[in-house]
Amino acid sequence: MELIFHPRTSVEQVEEGIALAPKFDAAGVIPAVTTDSATGELLMHAYMNAEALRLTIKTGEAHYWSRSRQCLWRKGATSGLVQHIREIRIDDDQDCIWLRVEVAGTGASCHVGYWSCFYRAIPFGPESGSPLVFRENSKTFDPQTVYGDAPNPTKL
Repeated sequence: MELIFHPRTSVEQVEEGIALAPKFDAAGVIPAVTTDSATGELLMHAYMNAEALRLTIKTGEAHYWSRSRQCLWRKGATSGLVQHIREIRIDDDQDCIWLRVEVAGTGASCHVGYWSCFYRAIPFGPESGSPLVFRENSKTFDPQTVYGDAPNPTKL
């Protein structure tokens, strides 16, 4: 049976009800944040369209919509770093998804090879204007070995 999302009928239904009624934006996507289920560490931010969300719910593996490549992708299909869902949450007004995952393989989630996509910090306050600071000093895997000559998943 195909998962059907409920129409959004009222603030009360969306914020206090039990019906899944996600709010996709004008481009048809909803933001998704992904954290490690054991540590709570933020791994990545991506987007899901309705099909990606349905597949994630159905399969128990994270699927996303690539805005740059305009295609659906299953995290780990190329790298083996599959994100196995441990919990899916939706925020109060149902316009953001939170995935708690366990990552297969080396456990990395970043296509650049780091554990997390958030491997650099932005200096602020008196340090504002300083260069970015690396918070992860080594890569978990070599992207060239994993992806070879595959196109970079991000566009500049």
